[in-house]
Parts: sequence; C-alpha cells; structure tokens
Amino acid sequence: MKTLILYATKHGGATEIGRRIATKFDDVTLHDLKQPTADLSSYDCIIVGSSVYAGAFRKEAKLFLSQNGNILKSKKLGLFVCAMSKGESDKIFADNIPADVLAAAKVTALLGGLFDPQKANFAERLIMRLVTKQSGYVDTIDNDKIEKFVEALQ
Repeated sequence: MKTLILYATKHGGATEIGRRIATKFDDVTLHDLKQPTADLSSYDCIIVGSSVYAGAFRKEAKLFLSQNGNILKSKKLGLFVCAMSKGESDKIFADNIPADVLAAAKVTALLGGLFDPQKANFAERLIMRLVTKQSGYVDTIDNDKIEKFVEALQ
C-alpha cells in the first residue's frame, strides 16, 4: 500500500507524529504541507495531520483538506491532530474539516503533542507555563494511540 503522510506544524509536533506513523508503513512518503503537494492519485492511503492552536488547524492543512476533498474521499483516509490537550478532539475535527471529508475518514485521532520551549516565543512559553504548570520540554505523543491509528488503516 502506497501511503502519503501530510502534516502542518508550527513547532514540529505534527512532524514528529508523522515520522512515528511513517515507521509503520513500507512504502511511505512524508510531506510538509508548506510545500507544493505531489499527485495524490498515485497513493492508496493518505494521512493528514495538523497541530492545533486555540482549537484551529494550521491554515495550510485546512486549505489542503478543503481543496482536495474529492480525491481524499476516494482514498483510505486517516486524520490526526497534534495537540497538548486530551479532550474535545471530535469538536476539533468537526470545526476544521469539511463534513464530507471527515465522514470519509477511516480513522481520526488526537495523538498528543510536543512543546519545545526553545522553539516557542515568549507568549507561547508563558501560556504553557500558566495552563500546564510546566516550562520545560514536554512530549505527550501517545505511541499506543499511534499503533491503533495505523492498525485502522492497514
């Protein structure tokens, strides 16, 4: 199965999740949505992920999903969210993905997130400290959820 993993990220969390997912497939391409996208028709499975800030997907992910809905609906589709929060993933998906594309997804999951204070600006570090009471590097990516996500696509 030829698989394409597309991600949109600000600080690298969705990239890391994409890399971890990619290790589970034999024929896989990992692609940053900031770059032009290759021909989607040659892939059997497409996985799209985005980091989330204040409940919103990255703009390049939202644009990709809205512009490519027809082809995505014809593929084995997986959608993931990279976020530090643990709840309300259904709302995040519903608020950011066209309903017909979301309905076509074989699996959706919030797979955790990363926070690297060295990649964050002052305001982001302050918010992280206030909200989570942590100021250092945090990795909440859930490898068990990644396994289940991948199993649903294979």
